[in-house]
Amino acid sequence: MVPRRLGWVALRSLMLTLMWVAYYAALPHLALGIAAAAYYTLPIFITLFAALFIGDRIGPLGWGAILLGFVGVLLILKPEAEGFNGYALLPLISAVLYALAMILTRTKCREEHPLVLSLGLNVSFVVIGLVATFLIAIVGAPADDARITSFLFGEWSAMGATEWLSMALLAAAVIIGSVGAALAYQVGPPATVATFDFAYVGLAGIWGIVFFGEVLDAVTIAGMVLIVAAGVLALRR
Repeated sequence: MVPRRLGWVALRSLMLTLMWVAYYAALPHLALGIAAAAYYTLPIFITLFAALFIGDRIGPLGWGAILLGFVGVLLILKPEAEGFNGYALLPLISAVLYALAMILTRTKCREEHPLVLSLGLNVSFVVIGLVATFLIAIVGAPADDARITSFLFGEWSAMGATEWLSMALLAAAVIIGSVGAALAYQVGPPATVATFDFAYVGLAGIWGIVFFGEVLDAVTIAGMVLIVAAGVLALRR
């Protein structure tokens, strides 16, 4: 099975690979709820990019969603000097990359077989991982502060029984989640299913409190609520 437009498939795969790298790089530095809320601005970016690159009409509801999402992002980022956390930009970059990849899927990769797109993405994961490993081995890891993001810059470590069990549980969770989402979108209205998908933001906040003792201030929570509301509006249109 050969891609019809190899270059566009490769670009799409690269965008999605970098999307995940940016998102996971942010997690050691952000509360789970904040990272999830910033990432779930993606329906807003999809709405905006569809208007810019495809010519879709946004309408009042779409513009309202974009405005709400922008205000929510400002509340989370806290752009004043004392409260600004630059790492919160990484989930936003992830959302932008995902939105661009979906626009590319609709415009340039529409005729590609889903298995081709899936295979291209997994090949991209392997290639980017090998390139990064090679560069780190040659150049070395960045400063000590960057080593906090250990999955990017950390040294190789042995896998024990606990680590293999964790990997197996994570793999099972991903399979259950992806299959369940696919089934939901097949049998239910996409806008309705996608609205429930925003439960991820709330659950991420809960798990952050339960497992890591994270505490979110009222301004951040307000920003998260606005982003969720904006995403729901963008999907409803």
